[in-house]
Amino acid sequence: MINTKDIHESAYIDNNVSIGKNTKIWHFSHICENVKIGNDCIIGQNVMIGPDVKIGNKCKIQNNVSVFKGVQLGNGVFCGPSCVFTNVVNPRAEIEKKKEFKKTIIEDGVTIGANATIICGLEIGEYSFVGAGAVVTKNVLPYSLIVGVPGKKICWVNKEGNKLSMKDTEGLIIKNFSKKNKERVLKYFRD
Repeated sequence: MINTKDIHESAYIDNNVSIGKNTKIWHFSHICENVKIGNDCIIGQNVMIGPDVKIGNKCKIQNNVSVFKGVQLGNGVFCGPSCVFTNVVNPRAEIEKKKEFKKTIIEDGVTIGANATIICGLEIGEYSFVGAGAVVTKNVLPYSLIVGVPGKKICWVNKEGNKLSMKDTEGLIIKNFSKKNKERVLKYFRD
C-alpha cells in the first residue's frame, strides 16, 4: 500500500506502481504504470518516471527529470536538475520506434550533474560522477569523473565523489570495486 502522505496531491500515480517506505514525491510529478521505486527516495517536482522503470533505494531525482522506459537506477543514485535520459538512438517524430528502446543501466552510487545528457544503451559504472552539462556517449567505468561534450574521463573519484590523486588511484579503486567491475578496470590500466 502506498503512503499517500508523502505524495503531493498534484502528483499523478498510475496503476500497478510500487513506492517504497519513506519515499517522497513532489509537485506535478507523474509515475507511470509498472514502476518500482525503492525506499527512502526523493522524487522532485515535475519528474516523469516512464513505464516499467526500476529505481533503487535512497535515490534522489531532482526537478524536471524524465526517466524513460528502459532506464534502470541502482541504489543511491543522484540525478541532478534537468538531467536527460534518452531511450532511442535516432528518434523521429513521424516514425514509431518504441520497439527500438534501449536499456540504460545506472549502477549504485552514481551522480549525474544538472543538465547532463545520458545517451541510451549505456552502462554508467558504480560511483562514477557525470559533471553538469556533460553528454555521455560511451559506457562509463566505475569511479570515473566524466565532463564535457562529448563526455571524457578526466580522473577517478572515491565513493564520496572526491577526485583521487594518481598515487591513490589504482589501489583504492580496485580494492573498492565490485567483483563484476574489477576486470573492466584492470583492462583499462593494462591498455
